Amino acid sequence: MKAELQKYIDTIPAVAEAAELKETFWLNDRKVPEAQQNITEVHPDQIKDASDRLLRFAPYLKKVFPELEETNGIIESELREIPSMKEFLKRVYGAEIEGRLMLKMDSDLPVSGSVKARGGIYEVLKHAEDLALAAGKLKETDDYSILAESEFVKFFGQYTVQVGSTGNLGMSIGIMSAKLGFHVIVHMSADAKQWKKELLRSRGVEVIEYADDYCAAVTQGRINSDADPMSYFVDDENSQNLFMGYSVAGERLRAQLEEQNITVDSDHPLFVYIPCGIGGAPGGVTYGIKQVYGDNVHCFFTEPTHACCMLMGMATGEHDGVSVQDFGIDGRTDADGLAVGRPSAFVGRVIEPMLSGIATISDCKLYDLMRGLLSEEEIFIEPSSCAAFAALIRPEDMKTYIEKQGLADKMGQATHIAWATGGCMVPEETREIYLKTPGCLKEA
Repeated sequence: MKAELQKYIDTIPAVAEAAELKETFWLNDRKVPEAQQNITEVHPDQIKDASDRLLRFAPYLKKVFPELEETNGIIESELREIPSMKEFLKRVYGAEIEGRLMLKMDSDLPVSGSVKARGGIYEVLKHAEDLALAAGKLKETDDYSILAESEFVKFFGQYTVQVGSTGNLGMSIGIMSAKLGFHVIVHMSADAKQWKKELLRSRGVEVIEYADDYCAAVTQGRINSDADPMSYFVDDENSQNLFMGYSVAGERLRAQLEEQNITVDSDHPLFVYIPCGIGGAPGGVTYGIKQVYGDNVHCFFTEPTHACCMLMGMATGEHDGVSVQDFGIDGRTDADGLAVGRPSAFVGRVIEPMLSGIATISDCKLYDLMRGLLSEEEIFIEPSSCAAFAALIRPEDMKTYIEKQGLADKMGQATHIAWATGGCMVPEETREIYLKTPGCLKEA
């Protein structure tokens, strides 16, 4: 460990615990009320711009992806109450969850089967629109279903899209870019699952594999793309486009809660728990939800103990100035979508005044939670997604936060949402391996 980082070990208990690979819970002491946040890097108007763009593309998406016929080209997931899982968490982990427990099933998002379908697909669509508009081939008033015609496929085929990924972002970028006609290169880190690489190749995507971690794949991908004037790099570390694509989830969630007659206000708090890798998806989702509900929503990130980069970056205030490896943490985890050693500088600074806290979880518990959700609710999500329950199974820490926020007498009317980030595209044989992998519990 770097000597200059010892001060954080000595003064921040959560950092000290995380450095020892212990599960921990960090409460963000830089969180401030909505009126004092003064976020300048992004603006709420950008959410509407992203939402409008997705509506323009809906006719195209409906045409090229039959699974979107029912939703008229809108890529969205179900919000489902999971009362039996709530009882499981109480029985197994002593989690006294007051109010309702729900699952936001981005694990089942159409097209690419993960939360990355929000930001990843959005950024590719925006890039395609920018190119077509600049070439005079498209007007914003057109019916975008014309983009499925051979003329546009040939046009986009002149260009390359590249991205570095541990898996799910590469899936969304690869599937969408290839469908439009782009040449696509996905730089996959050592943590990426083989089935994700094979699926991408089956869709015509070029996959380059690395023996190193996520950051190395991103770095090399960026270098390769910068050397080609016809190439566009989707920069998961710094992309505002990805971030805004994710942020549209806020207004979508509001519509779903209203549809289910679920109130969110000062007497009916909302708690949201989102698995975190480099931070783009959970950061964008958090930003979008906070624009809708302000101080009445409390957002937490969740990370694996071996890849807790956002906790280390935010708790120390160093953001991308530190990596987990700087603290002697190896960054290796079965939660492949979260296997990131260094957090996003852009995201960390944007959500610093609005994030409630970060909880970490050991890999073995991910498998126990995965089996619990399947047995209790007949819902399968991949191990990375199960990190969404990390804060909920630390009841004493949650109680501390709730009391500090003055919410103890309002929790009976609270709504808790665990954000499932991936799982529906996992092949059956891989699913069986996951289900047979030992967890922390003696009886899995």
